[in-house]
Parts: sequence; structure tokens; C-alpha cells
Amino acid sequence: MLWVDKYRPRSLDKISVHREIANNLKNLVSEHDCPHLLFYGPSGAGKKTLIMALLKQIFGPGAEKVKVENKPWKIEAGTRTIDVELTTVSSNHHVELNPSDAGFQDRYVVQEIIKEMAKSRPIDVNGTKGFKVLVLNEVDKLSKEAQHSLRRTMEIYSGACRIILCCDSVSKVLEAVRSRCLNIRINSPSKEQIVDVLEYIAKKEGLQLPMGFTGRIAQQSNRNLRRAILCFEACKVQQYPFTDNQPAQTLDWEQYISEIASDIVNEQSPKRLYMVRGKIYELLVNCIPPEVVLKRLLFELMKKLDSELKHEVCHWAAYYEHRMRLGQKAIFHLEAFIAKFMSIYKKFLIATFG
Repeated sequence: MLWVDKYRPRSLDKISVHREIANNLKNLVSEHDCPHLLFYGPSGAGKKTLIMALLKQIFGPGAEKVKVENKPWKIEAGTRTIDVELTTVSSNHHVELNPSDAGFQDRYVVQEIIKEMAKSRPIDVNGTKGFKVLVLNEVDKLSKEAQHSLRRTMEIYSGACRIILCCDSVSKVLEAVRSRCLNIRINSPSKEQIVDVLEYIAKKEGLQLPMGFTGRIAQQSNRNLRRAILCFEACKVQQYPFTDNQPAQTLDWEQYISEIASDIVNEQSPKRLYMVRGKIYELLVNCIPPEVVLKRLLFELMKKLDSELKHEVCHWAAYYEHRMRLGQKAIFHLEAFIAKFMSIYKKFLIATFG
């Protein structure tokens, strides 16, 4: 078992990074009841850990007995039937799914599948009114139509189910949905908190740590606790005992984007743009999110730029990220940003060196 799962806190009492939030959740849950919740914050901050610990607090150990199913659904949409296949993680008390996996058909998922799940009330527990919990991930990626349907579902079936929403940012979640939930912001853990977690894992695993090693991993993780733990385990697999100058592991896709940035800076031509497009495609088909690709590519390019160009490049990165979120084909917008950067950088080189 990976350390990130092996040492994941299973109850609210054992959560140390977000102690105050965990205590507030314990006080919130009383008599097997709770409001609709919206957890939001950056990736790797601990949203899913808090949600699973909360479910255990409400329902007991039964919430941890989950099964993964890949279920096909047939949905009647007017005169046609739509086939949708979704992966769900469920126990007797909750169901977890990503409705955004259905793409442009997400509104049918919310209208029919979630509505069907919300209708079914579980067996009453100890004579109290029972309810089911629906955990919906990446709710910020849902279309507006799907979010409006979700709002109606939250109102109509609140007696039979509670909905826990999870996303990175609430900026794309409708106000009508946010206002029906208790919004809980999960901040990224500090570098010191990440170091404490890594040292706790090292103690449990009986590892000897050189001075400053966990600090380097925490620094490189960019305050992403999940990534820090994965990196720590990768370093252990690569070389143990650890050495004083052992570097923290760099993820393969990050190294790949660094190479792409070097390719772009070394040559600005249609031929190089065509070659880079193939590398971007490779990242996307390996499930690296396009927003992450753009952000990391900008980070690598900024390291190679003069200060007078940085503001303009950041402006165009933000412009194309916005267009990418509004559009459908991410590759078009990523390629457009790279072409724009090549144009800006080429003009700068000509003006500087002639």
C-alpha cells in the first residue's frame, strides 16, 4: 500500500493538519444529521481526507467498506436514449462519483442518475431518520445546466440525502448552488506541517533522515501534501539510506514540460511548433490536466525570460487559460499560447541582437 493511503487519517480526531476544521465538523454533525457541504481548496490540501473522516464520524466504520463499480446507465432524453457509463465508489451509506466525467452529457447525469440515487433512503439507524450522502467531485467542471439541475435536486430531496460537493475553486460554481451549502475552505498545508507529516511517516517506517531532507521535499511539493508523500516514498525506493545531498524526485511529466520549454526558447519556427504540439498531445493523453500543463509551462518559461517580457507573457497565459476554460479543445488554446510566446520572444531577440 502506498504511504499516501497507509498513513491517511481515518477519523476527525486523528487529523492534525486541519485540526480546527476537523473539530468544527465534529461539532457540526449531531444526531446523524448535517447540512449540504461544499469543500473547496487546492489539490493535495486534504479535502477528500476530511470528507471520508466526516462520513466515518456520521455513519461509523461502515462508511469505509466501499466498492468500486463501473455502471452503464440508459437515460431517456426526449426522443433519444443516451448511454452513459460512470465509475462510482459506494458504501451502504454514501455514493461518490465525478459527474463531469460524462462531459457535455453531465446535465443528464445530474437530472436522472443523481436524482435516482437521492430518492432512495437508507434503512433508519437506531430509530433516527436515515439519509444517504452523495459526494460529487470536480463540481466546478459541471456545465451551468447541470449545476441548475443539481440545485433543484438539493432542494427537493434534502430529506432523503445530503450532498457534499468537492472542487478546487468556487469561482465556476453557481451562487445558487453555493448558497445552499455550508462552504468550507481547505487551505494548503504549510511547509512546516508537511515536514511534520513526513517526519511522522519516517518514524513509523523506521527511516533515518539526513538534515534538511524533508524540508527540500516540502519545498518542491509546492504545499501539496499528497505530492510530498508520494515524492518521499519515491526517494525511498530510489535510494536508501538517504544521503545528505540526495535530491527530491522530480515527476516525469514536470521534467517533460521543462524540456518543452527549452525547445520553445531554443527555436521559434513552424517546424518547432509542430514538434511541440506532439509533446503536448502526449501529456494530455496521459491525463495531465491542460490547466496544469499551461501553468507548469509558464513556470518553466519564466525561469528563462528577461524581466521585461514576464508581464506580457503572464498576460497572454491568463488570456489563453480563460479561453481554454470556456472552450472544448484544450490543445488549440495551448498551441495558441505557445505560438504567441514564440512570436513575442522572436521579436525580442531581433530587437535585442538584430
